[in-house]
Amino acid sequence: MTGTIINIIAVLIGGSLGMLFGARLPERLKQTVTGGMGLFTAAIGVQMFLKTGNPLIVLGSVLIGALLGEWWRIEEGLQSLGQRLEKRFARSDSAEASQRFVRGFLVSSLLFCVGPMTILGSIQDGLTGDYSLLAVKSVLDGFAALAFASTLGVGVLFSTLVILAYQGGISLLAAQLSALVTEPMMTEMTAAGGVILMGLAISSLLEIKPLRVGNFLPALAVAPSIVWLLTWWETVIAPWLKAHLPLLF
Repeated sequence: MTGTIINIIAVLIGGSLGMLFGARLPERLKQTVTGGMGLFTAAIGVQMFLKTGNPLIVLGSVLIGALLGEWWRIEEGLQSLGQRLEKRFARSDSAEASQRFVRGFLVSSLLFCVGPMTILGSIQDGLTGDYSLLAVKSVLDGFAALAFASTLGVGVLFSTLVILAYQGGISLLAAQLSALVTEPMMTEMTAAGGVILMGLAISSLLEIKPLRVGNFLPALAVAPSIVWLLTWWETVIAPWLKAHLPLLF
């Protein structure tokens, strides 16, 4: 949990600095900084996707994940959580300010919790106590929080609740996850996370096209599940069929 705590502190410091000095920054500069973060996020997403060993697995995981996300209404749940936090702590008087709070909470939560460093770093921290990978992630998240908070406000700070629950939960379950998640599973999970990051950049940061990006999150669990099913087929089912039904092969 040490790495998660460092990550939370970095986001709080970066977000606080962004809110403190954000009002002094010209609006054009804020928009440019947010656009730059959007381009960087999209580039990271592409880099993550290109690591896939089978693009069809990523496609299947994204489509199935989207169906599950729409069924479970994950995006609406995240928005509802953001609105409740806004009413409880921010108490904005305008609809525009309220929408900005929710957007800051959603964008930050997704960006800080989707990616290979989050999963690998949390597992490494939970298993061995080595939080070096999460420390690197914390520096990146701190700068991102500064940029986001200067334009999106206090909602960015509340993304630390999601970081605590998500990263901390993975660290606590690291032993079980390490026994279940193989390297091919991690690769396709990373690639699916890259697609989600690209969607986040297109929708919330670059504002090219609105997407319910939160509803794609189940793809992170679907991708390794597909890899497990394919491995099971190749190692168990296919050999059995060859042995008992050779005419099929």
